[in-house]
Amino acid sequence: MEIKSVGVVGAGQMGNGIAHVMALAGFDVMLNDVSGDALEKARAIIEKNLDRQVSREKISAEERDSALARIRTTMELPDLGQTDLVIEAATEREEVKHKIFEGIVPHLKENTILTSNTSSISITRLASRTDRPEKFLGFHFMNPVPVMSLVELIRGIATDQETYEACLAVVEKLGKTAASAEDFPAFIVNRILVPMINEACYTLLEGVGNVRSIDQAMKLGANHPMGPLELADFIGLDTCLAIMNVLHEGLGDTKYRPCPLLSKYVEAGWLGRKTKRGFYDYRGDEPVPTR
Repeated sequence: MEIKSVGVVGAGQMGNGIAHVMALAGFDVMLNDVSGDALEKARAIIEKNLDRQVSREKISAEERDSALARIRTTMELPDLGQTDLVIEAATEREEVKHKIFEGIVPHLKENTILTSNTSSISITRLASRTDRPEKFLGFHFMNPVPVMSLVELIRGIATDQETYEACLAVVEKLGKTAASAEDFPAFIVNRILVPMINEACYTLLEGVGNVRSIDQAMKLGANHPMGPLELADFIGLDTCLAIMNVLHEGLGDTKYRPCPLLSKYVEAGWLGRKTKRGFYDYRGDEPVPTR
């Protein structure tokens, strides 16, 4: 099937990024969130990021205006029912995702493809809570969506070939690259990346190095563009913890045990950039390490 319209559930960092690239690629987008303020903020962020692309001559002013005109917003989940493809981009909590799918399924067209941007949760398990497991796929964008070129496509046990190929065609139209991943906890990128972040947390907890030295060591010693603790703040410490819990529970290996220090930061509400404090304090002019 040819996909022309896309519904995005969740107007946060990932959702607004997905809406941005979809609209820019020519898809009609319906962006949904339970919060009207979140929708207003998302639209402002999309406009700001498109303006940045215009100023850098990545796109034209006409392309920006056309993309903005293709994005509509709604607080009513059923409004997404007539789109060809729905991408759930809500928080990384399985019970929240189940509630979303249960709420939208009765309103979907027969051929609508239902997907999740989950970074770690079983696609097979999510699909089983819908009426269309054969038309359900993991559609995992990287953050920040307008910048990162990779999309992981994860098939559940029931996902059919037509659904996979339709979503692959969307990725190609976006000008991005698809990596096909099997339905195992955290898939490819986060199976490798987040345990590295977790190990950096243990390195900090054990006093092997402080925040700045750990990040500098990995940037200068391994040529990483961001240090692991800086990256954790960018991703969100709550998301990192959620992924480690999925890995630990799903694979049953103690090497995936979440670092207690990571859990402590999340309990304190220090989730990284989005709360202005994490491994760094972002409330001043320059980020300052908190340990």
